[in-house]
Amino acid sequence: MPKDQQQWSWQQDTHPAVLYSSRPDGTVQCHLSPRNCVIRPGAVGFCRVRANRGGELVTLNYGKSVAMTEETIETEAVYHYAPGARILSMGNIGCMMNCDYCHNWQTSQARFVEDQSVHYYTPEQVVQSALERGIQVISWTYNDPVVWHEFVLDTARLAREHGLVNLFKSAFYISLEGAKELCEVIDIFSISLKSMDPTFYKRVTKGQLQPVLDATAYVFDRGKHVEVSSLLVTDANDTEGDARKLSRWVLDRLGPDVPVHFVRFHPDYKYTHVDRTPVERLERAREIALEEGVRYCYLGNVYDNEATNSYCPHCGLLVVERYGLIASPVGLTGEAHCQGCAKPLPFRLLAAPDNTALDILDVDAADLHHIEHEWRGDVKAVHVELSSEASAAHEVTVRVLGGASHGREVKRVPILPGSQYRFIACKSASDDRGVSVQLPPGVHANLYEVYDRAHFPISTVLEIQHSSDAVPEAAIRLQETRRA
Repeated sequence: MPKDQQQWSWQQDTHPAVLYSSRPDGTVQCHLSPRNCVIRPGAVGFCRVRANRGGELVTLNYGKSVAMTEETIETEAVYHYAPGARILSMGNIGCMMNCDYCHNWQTSQARFVEDQSVHYYTPEQVVQSALERGIQVISWTYNDPVVWHEFVLDTARLAREHGLVNLFKSAFYISLEGAKELCEVIDIFSISLKSMDPTFYKRVTKGQLQPVLDATAYVFDRGKHVEVSSLLVTDANDTEGDARKLSRWVLDRLGPDVPVHFVRFHPDYKYTHVDRTPVERLERAREIALEEGVRYCYLGNVYDNEATNSYCPHCGLLVVERYGLIASPVGLTGEAHCQGCAKPLPFRLLAAPDNTALDILDVDAADLHHIEHEWRGDVKAVHVELSSEASAAHEVTVRVLGGASHGREVKRVPILPGSQYRFIACKSASDDRGVSVQLPPGVHANLYEVYDRAHFPISTVLEIQHSSDAVPEAAIRLQETRRA
C-alpha cells in the first residue's frame, strides 16, 4: 500500500467536530476554513484530519500532537506580550494549507505522519503540565492550530479557568465563524501573513489571501493582542514591493503600533532550490516598514542584529534587549512605560509566575552526566527531549559551552519520574559555541536540531547526516525520493 494511503493507528479514534452542515446526499460541508470542503461519506477534507463518518463531521486529531515543548514566547514572533516568558508549545497533526516551503511538512501534511511521531494528551494534562512548571502561556503553534479547533477550544477554555494565557500562532486561513469562537478563549494572535499577492497564496500555499486579512482584522477589532509576521522566502515574496504592500495594509487596517516581523526562511519541503533569505533583504524590508510608518518592526531567525531589539519610538531608549530567543525588558517600568521618557508603550507584561509545584530532589554534582552540543552554521537552537526512569522529580541544567560565558547556567527544567518532556535551548551570546546539558541519574536526553523558530524537528542529531545547515536532511531525502 502506498505510504500516503496507509491507515495509521493515530487516524482511527475520532471526536465530534463543530462548524459543519449535513447535506441530503450524505455529504457534509465543513465551515472551519474558507475552503468549505464538501466531504463524501468515508472521505476526508483537504486537511486530511476532518472526515465524514456516517453523515457527521469528525476530527481525527483531537488530543493528538507532536511532543509538548517548553520554549519562549519570542519563538512565536510575539515580542510585545510578556517578553522573555516561557511558553508551553502544542502542535497538532494536519493543516488546512500546503505551503511549498513548509518547515513542518512531516507533521502538517497528514499523509506523512507516522504513529511514532504522535503524542496523546487530554486538556487536563496540558494545563497541569503548564501549572506544575510555573508556565503562564500555552501556545497553539507549529503546523497550524486551525484544524485542531475542537481541542484548542476545550483546552484553552480550561487554561483560562486556571489563569493561563492562550497564544494562537497561525496562518489564520479560517472562517469568521471559527475566528469568532477563538476570540472567546484566545488572548494573543500571532498571524503569519504569507504575502499580499492573491496569486502567491493560490499557487504556493494552496489558500486564499482575503479570508486571512478578514479574520486578522476581525480579531484585532475585538481587542485581541495581534502581531503580524511574514516569512520572506528567497526569490518568492522578498521584494521591496512585497514589504511595502504588507506594511501599508498593517498601517491602514490595524495601526502603527502592531508589531511587524520579517522572518528569515530556510529551504524545505518542495522549495529547496534556493538559499536562506539574504539578511540584506530582511533589513531592507524593515527599512521600508519604518519608512511607511510602522513603529515596531523586527527581524526573525537572525542573530547579532539590533533589529531584534525593541526601542522607544519617542526617545530611542532600548526597552527590550533580545539575543536569539532570549529577551530581557531592560527599559520598561512595571506598567509598560518607557523608563527614559515615561511614555506608555504598547507592551503587555505579566506578573512573575509562582514557583513550580514540583518537589525537586537535589543531586550531587559528581553524579551528573553531561551531553554537549555545538552550534552548526545557521543552526543555533536545539530541542532537548528528556525521559526519566528515576523515582523522583529532578532538574536538568543547561549551561553555556565556550566563549566568555562558558559554564554559565542558562536554564533549569524539571522532569517528573517516568515522564517525557521537551524544551528548547539556543545560542545566548555571540561567542557561544554550544550548550552542555547536565542530567541527573536515570534521566536521558535526545537532541534535535531546530533550524529556525517554530520548526519542530522529528529526527535526532544521531539520526541525521548533518549534510546542510540550510536544508534539513528530511527535505533532502524527500527531494531524492521524488527524483527517483
